[in-house]
Amino acid sequence: MRRRYDRATVEFGRVLAFSDGLFAIAMTLLVVSIGVPHLSDGDSVGDLGDALNDLSPELISFFISFAVIGRYWLAHHQSFSLLEAMDGAFIGLNLIYLAFIAFLPFPTALLGEYFENPLSVALYATNVGIVSGMEVVLFRHAYRRDLLRRQPTPEIYRFGVLASLSPVAFFAASIPFAFLSTTLAVAIWFLVVPFGILAERRAPQGADQLLGG
Repeated sequence: MRRRYDRATVEFGRVLAFSDGLFAIAMTLLVVSIGVPHLSDGDSVGDLGDALNDLSPELISFFISFAVIGRYWLAHHQSFSLLEAMDGAFIGLNLIYLAFIAFLPFPTALLGEYFENPLSVALYATNVGIVSGMEVVLFRHAYRRDLLRRQPTPEIYRFGVLASLSPVAFFAASIPFAFLSTTLAVAIWFLVVPFGILAERRAPQGADQLLGG
């Protein structure tokens, strides 16, 4: 028989606690790739300023990735709040999702070290796109296996799928542009924000259950 774990069970709580812990570790590891500069003259303000300026790509990639992982933690938190229960397959899919969250500090470090290299931008975009794609897989599985507290209408379900797929489209679109300009590719990533705001304004009635309302 297919195992099902209701919201009040220990198993449900363990999955949620494990997920939150992994997000926290991934966000903490982002800063590990930023090395403290070593100066021949530790009292020189100019040398330290130059060294910090050299670290600017790494600092920018850190804050971008912190915001990205933070956004996915919020989405993960919201998706779990919609669950009435989970099954073994959902737990397995959640582990795959978390694997790409845990992997994110590596392409972040590459992006900070080789910001002008289109391959590092493409790898980062691919990683984040897969995470967004896994959100859709998790939501679809919960919808089809009746794991949600309130079963959404087909219209609301389609809206939820499209909202989660939009970052996939933007990050995928940025990959070919990375080989023309890495700065342009990164700029495309930020289009996710206004698109998300516009999508919320056009959400069907009752979709607030997917948006935290």
